[in-house]
Amino acid sequence: MKSALVTGANKGIGYEVAKILAQKGFFVYLGSRSLDKGTAAVERLKAEGHNNIAAVQLDVTDQQSVDASRKTIGEQIDTLDVLINNAGIAGGFEQSALTSTTDVYKTVYETNLFGVVRVTQAFIDMLQKSPEPRIVNVSTSMASLSLAADIYNDNYPQRYVVYQSSKSALNMYTINLAYELRNTPFKVNAVCPGWTQTDFTGLQGTSTPEQAGQRIAKYALIGQDGPTGKYFSEEYFAAPSTCPW
Repeated sequence: MKSALVTGANKGIGYEVAKILAQKGFFVYLGSRSLDKGTAAVERLKAEGHNNIAAVQLDVTDQQSVDASRKTIGEQIDTLDVLINNAGIAGGFEQSALTSTTDVYKTVYETNLFGVVRVTQAFIDMLQKSPEPRIVNVSTSMASLSLAADIYNDNYPQRYVVYQSSKSALNMYTINLAYELRNTPFKVNAVCPGWTQTDFTGLQGTSTPEQAGQRIAKYALIGQDGPTGKYFSEEYFAAPSTCPW
């Protein structure tokens, strides 16, 4: 049985991705900063018949927590086939290039960028044992430099400089990670789930969590002829005026 780890998966998009991968026959480790909330999420999934899933305490901002989750999972399996770096924060609103403090930047980057680096590096040895390893980093169309540079585009959503820049940095990390793994079976991509109706967006959006989960899971399931080192934002290009996330 293939295995997957999804961070920030006790609710929202991460929860749906975990559910989809479990449905596809993966054994899924549902990462959650709160073990109690992770366990409750697993119980909900098991009540729906998904028994191939387990909660693991994982705070991506805490190296000790990341190392402990690596030890816990490593004691149960030797190989990890899929890593979904889903955990992320917005950093509060409003955000401004003129007034947002460096402390806000540090807090957001700690989760959205450094957390991804921590988890990826902690689990890379397990992923390298897989014949078809996949890494999906959850990004956003708001990280696009080209879109943001079009300052006169009335369709462009309100700017959230801290959040946007953290995800732009994540996209660059994704490209460089894919480059370093280019001569291996790895497929590493960044994916925008769309403007999704979750707590993260105040339940606003044009996509359901289920639809967003499918967009993310798609790139965890690609074959060896699939892309790597790419960024995908399917909803944005389908409806550019309605996808700020």
